[in-house]
Amino acid sequence: MGVLEAERARRIAEAERRGAFASDGYLSVTAWLVHRLRVSGACAGRYLRWARALEAMPRTRQALADGDVTASATAVLVAAAESRPEPFGRSEAILVDAARTLPVRDLRRVVAYWRQVVDAAGAEDEAQRRFELRRLHVSPTLDGMVRVDGDLDPETGQALISALRAVLDAEVRATEDRRTFAQRRADALGEICRRYLDSADRPVVGGERPHVTVTVDLETLERRAGRRCELDDAGVITPEAARRLACDASVTRVITAGCSEPLDVGRRTPVVSPALRRALATRDGGCRFPGCERPQAWCDGHHIRHWADGGPTARANLVSLCRPHHRLIHRGFGVRMRDGTPVFIRPDGSPLEDRAPP
Repeated sequence: MGVLEAERARRIAEAERRGAFASDGYLSVTAWLVHRLRVSGACAGRYLRWARALEAMPRTRQALADGDVTASATAVLVAAAESRPEPFGRSEAILVDAARTLPVRDLRRVVAYWRQVVDAAGAEDEAQRRFELRRLHVSPTLDGMVRVDGDLDPETGQALISALRAVLDAEVRATEDRRTFAQRRADALGEICRRYLDSADRPVVGGERPHVTVTVDLETLERRAGRRCELDDAGVITPEAARRLACDASVTRVITAGCSEPLDVGRRTPVVSPALRRALATRDGGCRFPGCERPQAWCDGHHIRHWADGGPTARANLVSLCRPHHRLIHRGFGVRMRDGTPVFIRPDGSPLEDRAPP
C-alpha cells in the first residue's frame, strides 16, 4: 500500500507541475483528480496535499516508496512537516527512522515531543488553540434518544477515559450480558452521572441539589390511564420506565387545579433510606438476579410490590437489582419473595434459579 501511495503522490505532483489538469479543461487539480480517479473531493484534496508535502520530504517519500513506512505513519510525518517545515527538514532522517520501527500511536508521541523541543512557544500556542476548540453538545433527538457529541481537551478527555475505565474495570460481566462494548461505555457514563447526582457534597442550585426529575401522573404509576410521563429535558418516557425510576427515588406530591395550575407541593420523601439501603447491602450483597455479580453500589432498591400500588418501603418488599436487571424486571420479568428469598420469574411464567445468598 505504501508503494502505491508513493507512486500516486509522485504522479500527481508531476501532473500539477506540467499543468495536465489545465490542458484537460479543469480549473483545479482537485477537480481533475475527482474525475480521473473517481474519488470524492475530500479524498482528492488529501491526495494533492500529500503530493505537495512529499515533494519537500525526500527521505519520507523514499521510505514510503520502499515500503519501509506505512501510509498511517506518513500521515503523521506529513502533518509534522506542514506544521514546522524548517525544523522538519533538519530532523527528517531521525523522524523517518522512528516511523520505520514504531507503532503509529508511539510515533505520534515522538512527534509531539519533537514539536515541543523545536518550538516550545509554538507548542504552547497549539495547545491553547486545541483547548479553545473544546465543545460538548447534549441534545434530545426526535426518536427519543439523547445525542452526545463533542471534542475535549486532553486533560478533560483523560479524566473521562479514566472514569469510564474505572467503572468498566470494576464491572463483573455476567454470562448472559450481551451488551456491545459501545453499550457498556454508554452504561458506564450513565453510572458516573448517577453516582455524582447521588453524592452528598454536590453544589446546591436554586435551593436544592441537582437531580433527575420525572413528571408523571399518579394514574400512570398505578398502571391506570394517565396523561403525562416525561423527563425534564430528555422528553417522553414509557410508563414502565417511570415506575422503574420511582422504585428507588424521592417523590414530591404536586396537587394541581385542572391540567396545569399547581395548588400544593408536598414534601419530598426518600423511598429507600440510607439505613434500609445498608440493610439491603447486608442481606443481598449485590444484585440478586441469578448469575449477576454486580456490587451493591451499582444497585437500586426494587419494590417487589410497587409503592404506587400500596407496596411498603420495607426490607421484606425490597430486593437489590443492578440497573440492567432492574430494567428487565420492568420489561416482563418478575420477582416475588418466598421465605425471605427472592424468586425470579421469566416472562413465560417459569422460575429462574437464584444464586445462593451471601
